[in-house]
Amino acid sequence: MNTMKSYIAKSVDKIPPSGIRKFFDLAANMEGVVSLGVGEPDFVTSWSVREAAISSLERGYTSYTANAGLIELRRAIADYMRERFQAEYDPEQEIIVTSGGSEALDIALRTIIDPGDEIAVVEPCFVSYGPLVQLAGGNVVSIGTLAQNDFKLQPEELERAITPKTKALLICSPNNPTGTQLAREDLIAICDIVKKYDLLVIADEIYAELAYDIPHTSFASLEGMKERTILINGFSKGFAMTGWRLGFTCAPKEISKAMLKVHQYTMMCASTPAQYAAIEALQNGMEYVEEMKNDYRRRRNFFVESLNELGLDCHMPGGAFYAFPSIKGTGLSSEQFAEQLLLSEKVAVVPGHVFGKGGEGYIRCSYASSIEQLQEAIKRMKRFLASL
Repeated sequence: MNTMKSYIAKSVDKIPPSGIRKFFDLAANMEGVVSLGVGEPDFVTSWSVREAAISSLERGYTSYTANAGLIELRRAIADYMRERFQAEYDPEQEIIVTSGGSEALDIALRTIIDPGDEIAVVEPCFVSYGPLVQLAGGNVVSIGTLAQNDFKLQPEELERAITPKTKALLICSPNNPTGTQLAREDLIAICDIVKKYDLLVIADEIYAELAYDIPHTSFASLEGMKERTILINGFSKGFAMTGWRLGFTCAPKEISKAMLKVHQYTMMCASTPAQYAAIEALQNGMEYVEEMKNDYRRRRNFFVESLNELGLDCHMPGGAFYAFPSIKGTGLSSEQFAEQLLLSEKVAVVPGHVFGKGGEGYIRCSYASSIEQLQEAIKRMKRFLASL
């Protein structure tokens, strides 16, 4: 009999496990850890949203919904996209409710990639982007960004990376792990290149509600971009609904119809109670979203200023809830820094190298923790740096 490993697909075997989970699992087995590792709101989902889910269960709404999701939810998403981001979508044909933003991204990539197609991925980026492209049969073309440009994609770097095999650009703004937010003028410059080379854009806008200094601009709202954009969004980050596993895609109807086929055979539909909860979140939850955002902004200002005072140079992130400071001055690799900080001071951060090109020499710190926890983390990090 063959070894068990010989039965595993090569495409799966060569993909490394998540670097984020490695440090989270280490921290989970230690007492007294201040965790700045996992990107998850520390707020509880608002009561009215939880109550809507409970009510749906009490009314017996426990069956499958339409594959694309409850039409009431899709209409609410269409209203939300129009009112918040000036992007018009047909809820009947252009919106799919998914089991989280991760499934939304997966079905988008599997829908558009033929074997050998190239997807240009802006890095540093979320750890799943590269593996999902590879699992769909595509090849990743990494486009690095630099701290001196606040980790913003430069149009000339995008153009330099494009080949005849390039099918799409995958980009996230506000960004995980850097917190970088692209302003409207930044996006327009990128869109000019996208149109020139007839590319699609997969726009991960899961952090759209967490933009602190300037309003979020959606790719799909820009002239000529709706018809070439697959927009990924969801409820996890802005609405503090990570465990509900609810996302959505907005895309031209031809692409949405194709993505729905992949979704049908993968998930059937998203959780029914979660969908009723999401309707309530969109219709009555925006005040809570604003309260959370204002709290994150205060935490960001304190934490980033404190990192810079420690000598860990860090740009001011425009969105999400991550700081991405440089640790190059310590002489340690990002993995060495993260491991030693965890073992000696019990502060969990994520080494930057797991986020791809340009991430080495940095660490990702989530400030989705209380001010008291952040203050304690800074105190411990100061002690750690003094010991080096």
